[in-house]
Amino acid sequence: MRNYRGALLTRRAVVRTGALGLLGAAASLAGCGGAAPAGGGSSKVVTTIYPLAYLAGRLLGDESRVSCMVPAGTEPHDWEPTPTDVAAIQSASLFVYNGAGLEGWVSDVLSSLGAEAPRSLCATDGVALRTAGSGTTDPHVWLAPSLAVTQAQAIASALEAALPDQKDAIRGNLDALMADLLQLDQDYSARLGACPRKEIVVSHEAFGYLCDAYGLTQVGIEGLSPDSEPDAARMAQLVDEVRSHGVTTIFFEELVSPKTAQAIASETGAQVQELNPLEGLTSDELSAGETYLSVMRDNLAKLEAALS
Repeated sequence: MRNYRGALLTRRAVVRTGALGLLGAAASLAGCGGAAPAGGGSSKVVTTIYPLAYLAGRLLGDESRVSCMVPAGTEPHDWEPTPTDVAAIQSASLFVYNGAGLEGWVSDVLSSLGAEAPRSLCATDGVALRTAGSGTTDPHVWLAPSLAVTQAQAIASALEAALPDQKDAIRGNLDALMADLLQLDQDYSARLGACPRKEIVVSHEAFGYLCDAYGLTQVGIEGLSPDSEPDAARMAQLVDEVRSHGVTTIFFEELVSPKTAQAIASETGAQVQELNPLEGLTSDELSAGETYLSVMRDNLAKLEAALS
């Protein structure tokens, strides 16, 4: 397989219960906006979150053969599978999960399946993972296009092993996907590199890999967990940082309440703007034809405006 990572560097210097009642029917693709496979058969590939489903669908050239477990519009950090979801994993040719602590239930599910567990891939294996100030591993690898390249290559290799008769088609689709991801990376590097400001304030610290890749610094209101809330002292510190650094925009995300971001914006005169961590698209976004690429480009435009 081609060394796309080298090309990138050149271009840009369960379930926690005991017994699981495994059901025979596989889950459909509705969670990520796709359709169930033709003829009612099980999906070839089961993924946990939307970004992985997008990459696998592009590589297979047929998104209807890829299912996404976390439903549209659902925050994935605390989601856990049902027995029906576990049955879908069992019947898959390949199970792809992100790892890095995002899906804490995976090891229990795969252990419960034993010899019936499918071929599986942790899509962050081989990635240099970062940790937040709390010492928690950051799972949001896909938000740096350069690392989405690494994930796509890993998924392509796993698909070739699971579906060897489709190896040529997968490699051809990988070429097209890599071209899109490399162009996206180049655009992020050029446009964010030209911005005079380099600090972003975000509702939760999902953008560390993106910031590391393009020379930005993120200030997180709520840390890596989108459910946590800052205390009064942290709120005062955030207000001071926003004022001292001339931050004009406080970013929130659709799947998390914007209340705290709005309070800081109100106190400092900044505006609030949505920045999508792509943990899962909503049903409306999927119906409108939004994809990983379109949302990442929308994020780029918002970051560029805020930092200029």
